[in-house]
Amino acid sequence: MRYEIKQDDRFKYIETEGGKENLLLLHGLFGALSNFEGIINRFSKAYNVIVPLLPIFELPIRKLSVTGLVDHVADFVNYKGYEQIHVLGNSLGGHIALLYTLNYPEKVRSVILTGSSGLFESAMGSSFPKRGDYEFIKKKTQSTFYDPNVASKELIDEVFDTVNDRNKAIRIIATAKSAVRHNLGDKLHQITAPVLLVWGKDDQITPPFVGEQFHQLIANSKLVFLDHCGHAPMMEHEDVFNEHLAAFLLETTHAAEVAATGKV
Repeated sequence: MRYEIKQDDRFKYIETEGGKENLLLLHGLFGALSNFEGIINRFSKAYNVIVPLLPIFELPIRKLSVTGLVDHVADFVNYKGYEQIHVLGNSLGGHIALLYTLNYPEKVRSVILTGSSGLFESAMGSSFPKRGDYEFIKKKTQSTFYDPNVASKELIDEVFDTVNDRNKAIRIIATAKSAVRHNLGDKLHQITAPVLLVWGKDDQITPPFVGEQFHQLIANSKLVFLDHCGHAPMMEHEDVFNEHLAAFLLETTHAAEVAATGKV
């Protein structure tokens, strides 16, 4: 099912309006709506699934940073009037989800992280390869996944076009460097919302030890490892990922209802 990208004020996003609870999805540096297609299809009727497009290529360069993107998400949530959200982030999107949760804990019912940055990440480094090096980009994109065939030609072409656009390349590097500077190791203990960590055992960008560190530093967290899986579990093992997500959301909602009513 295809959803229209809405333009509302300065925000671009999709919204399914399928349920009362809000499930906000945050993409990574090279993320796109297609990364979350499986989640949207599965949860679009039971939840109000929202995917804001992060303005990595639109923000004024002086504001382009992880914190600048967090401010954008905060402004969007306030603009839309969401009282509370379940927030899910992949890669850089996870980093933004964590910072948002730390800054606005009253807004967050739960957090779902998969291949999140914020502690350690190994991506393309501090510079891009020679312009036009398609094979390099192809291998780098394929290395995101355990199964290289998950990286479609459309996805590879999209990444290739991005890194060969000088303005976009500068913005990608600036955002990546900002993420490295904003290490959250000394702040994660402040998070009290329930957190689900879904990690690929073969993630080369945020390796399994990163998921274990998040689990150790966030008291109210659950860690799930997926076999034969890289940096984007929601794409590579869509059904298994969605089963874990569905169970976690139901458990979180039930726990909140018990806390509010005192009835089990």
